[in-house]
Amino acid sequence: MPASAMILRLRFLLFLIACPAFMLVSPASAQNGDAIVIGQVIDLSSPNAALGRDYVAGIKTYFDMLNAAGGINGRKIRYIARDDQASPQSAARAASELIDNERVDYLLGGIGENVTRAILDAPTFRRSRLQLYAPLIGNTSANAGDRLVRWRPDYLQEVRHMLSHFAPLGITHVGIACPEDAASKQMLAALTAELGQGKLQLSGIVRIGHNDRQMAADAAKLANSAPGVVLVIGDTIQTAQFLQAFRPYAPKVYVAGSSLTNLDTLRELAGSKAVEWTVFSQVVPNPENGKTALQREHLAMMKKYRDEPPSTLTLEGFAVAKTLALAIRRGKPGMPAQEIVFNAPIDIGGLSLRGNPTGDKPLSDYLDLALFRRNGLVF
Repeated sequence: MPASAMILRLRFLLFLIACPAFMLVSPASAQNGDAIVIGQVIDLSSPNAALGRDYVAGIKTYFDMLNAAGGINGRKIRYIARDDQASPQSAARAASELIDNERVDYLLGGIGENVTRAILDAPTFRRSRLQLYAPLIGNTSANAGDRLVRWRPDYLQEVRHMLSHFAPLGITHVGIACPEDAASKQMLAALTAELGQGKLQLSGIVRIGHNDRQMAADAAKLANSAPGVVLVIGDTIQTAQFLQAFRPYAPKVYVAGSSLTNLDTLRELAGSKAVEWTVFSQVVPNPENGKTALQREHLAMMKKYRDEPPSTLTLEGFAVAKTLALAIRRGKPGMPAQEIVFNAPIDIGGLSLRGNPTGDKPLSDYLDLALFRRNGLVF
């Protein structure tokens, strides 16, 4: 081979290695022309991107395990994850590229209602036959009929579960902390109605925003009303902002957050003292525990394929990928995932999933509660 041709070939190989689009493709299937192509658009670089990276790690771990065993019905999985940088515009653009250029057979969702809505509204997605599967959203406002398949319970279900644990403690007064965006206002209205149905009294509301002085004044006022627990509507950074404002006045009042909170980032931002007396709902079992076949399989495969430790998000990603693989295995080529298998309850190794999911009913109803202490989560 001429030297110039050899140089060109080496440059091309180096390009493939460096190209981000190939970074998260399962290597066993990248050369398989008959691969099942599964794409995902998710946040991998914003301040809350650790959630996305863990979710992707769990998904990729299951697909790596699957490819090592021969794939699905003899076809390997080619998994492509693209970073949306928490931007709705970037999410819609990346999803469209996956559909048009990569010809994905299935599309996994990312983090948050805004990016989810952007993908659902994208003309390319709307023209496709695809469904958006298993986004990490806490709100049902992004419903799109059978074009959206939710895997996890929503935030209101998480709140109901948390309140059911606080009720036996005699707690009757509840505070709420939330940002001032449209989605949070919608959830605030739903929470207020929920408290009324449960005969709980709203102690007060703290608006999480850019005005630190006003937030501190609201936090002091809420603490003086002596709530038994404060529910936080917000992401990791907003939860940290509230804790910093609230803890000086109420160091031993329960603060309850959602499962989409990055606890390591929260502790780093708010401080180890501020995260004491905080609880968080969880939508999967303890990832460090090996009680079920799913938990044991996840622990073993994370140890085999990944460098990072297991987390609730890696377990959720692993379970989501296993559910989708089961759907593909049982279905017919070209049919949407929801029409393939989710017409009857299934078990994925100790975690039961419902059949016939709709936009407002997720596949999984599993909920747990974990207390965050200085040394980590206690389920």
